Amino acid sequence: MTLTPEQVSAVRGWLADGASLSEVQARLRSEFGLHPTFLDVRMTVMELGAEVKDRVAQVDADDVTKAKLPPKPHDDGTAPEATPPAGGVTVAVDTLQVIPGALVSGTVVFSDGEKARWYFDQMGRFGFEPELPGYTPTKADMQDFQAKLRQELSSRGF
Repeated sequence: MTLTPEQVSAVRGWLADGASLSEVQARLRSEFGLHPTFLDVRMTVMELGAEVKDRVAQVDADDVTKAKLPPKPHDDGTAPEATPPAGGVTVAVDTLQVIPGALVSGTVVFSDGEKARWYFDQMGRFGFEPELPGYTPTKADMQDFQAKLRQELSSRGF
């Protein structure tokens, strides 16, 4: 795609202002009547030596679902005891294939409330992906999970 010097200047300005490639594509269409493909825009930006600025993700500080808050201390300043929810570990098996290539998959909620996805692929390999990066369940929770998973899968014919 060949651009006039005016169009090159406009593209550089849009990118400097933080425009994405999709926004540049739309503006070329609306302001100059050009109909470039996304790949055309990407290649043109590379040829110009211009850079697309990464946008900073906006995080809502009031959204407490994204952070696990520690329990509040008692009035006397002592830490509260960890009380696991009734029932301990909960295991669920997906009724539809959610993970491509998985033979069977599901979710687990541990006694501390942390959640994870689990799966067995077609080669029989086990996969475990906690929602909280780096999370490791306690040994007791892991044993409970294994027992409940074995029971749940055997009841379904696996």
